[in-house]
Amino acid sequence: MPERELTSPVSLTLPGGALNPDAVGWARRPLVDTSGIGRGIGRGWGRNKRWEYWNVITPTHIMALTVSSIDYAAVSEVWVFDRATQREIGTNVSAVLGRATLPASLEQGPSRARAKDLAIDIDEVPGGTRLRAATHRASFDVVAELPDGHERLAVVVPWSARRFQYTVKDVARPASGRVAFDGEIFDVPAGESWAVLDHGRGRWPYDIRWNWGAGSGISDGRVIGLQVGGKWTEGTGATENAVLIDGRLHKIHDELTWDYDIWRWRQPWRVSGGGLEASFVPFFDKRTRTDLGVVSSSTDQCFGTWSGTFRTAEGDDIAFDGIVGWAEEVHNRW
Repeated sequence: MPERELTSPVSLTLPGGALNPDAVGWARRPLVDTSGIGRGIGRGWGRNKRWEYWNVITPTHIMALTVSSIDYAAVSEVWVFDRATQREIGTNVSAVLGRATLPASLEQGPSRARAKDLAIDIDEVPGGTRLRAATHRASFDVVAELPDGHERLAVVVPWSARRFQYTVKDVARPASGRVAFDGEIFDVPAGESWAVLDHGRGRWPYDIRWNWGAGSGISDGRVIGLQVGGKWTEGTGATENAVLIDGRLHKIHDELTWDYDIWRWRQPWRVSGGGLEASFVPFFDKRTRTDLGVVSSSTDQCFGTWSGTFRTAEGDDIAFDGIVGWAEEVHNRW
């Protein structure tokens, strides 16, 4: 069944910290106040997860930054990938009981992280968001433009009254700026570079798996943004699936079918359902493994190109090809 569309501001939580039923649904812009997340032991300490993840893809490089707090640790990452040589430079820092600067709600303040060999600054600026990140031998300074009328997928996913997540997946943001890699400086050319945001605030189960895929680009003269997910939303009545066409969001209310083999990740992945028939062909697997016993994480974030078709609710068939992005499989015990 179609999810409820939110059209006015609402708080994610009730005064006691439980999920606000009025917040359950999806929106075309970030309407949800998440200031109730992360306010101490009495409000689910250890289960609160807050983060900002940005990814920028250019014709020559892929860059990513993460600023996050999972209550008992602050986790930050800067990563830069050279598409021609497939060399990568990155730093990931997990600071037990560390703190990260994160706004209570999206775009209500800066995000910052500082650690050895790592610095991240996310600031709202006129016309968009400025992303600055640096680690040893690599850095970038990029503005992710927010065009007039650009829509963003905001979804509240309810596992229960105590476990829930608010996510904003913002795809196909035009990007421009500079990236430095091993002493060389490269343009992030406007019109050929795209930024994607994953904004998250919520209280998570301990053991969770998910798929996430995103892509941005121009195909047949139209700006296409692809946002697809799976596993983690099953049984909740919510999905994080949509296609952005020239800035207009087309929500997919169905759970999608993912067909892939992570052990043969170079083989095409298939994602289908809700009018979408998409194929993803990877060229690189950013593989991360962490096992600290009680806390562990396994991530395969495969970068590649999307192609396929999407039928809108109005019956229009939209074909797309050469949309660069990623598809991932994640298993967290956190």
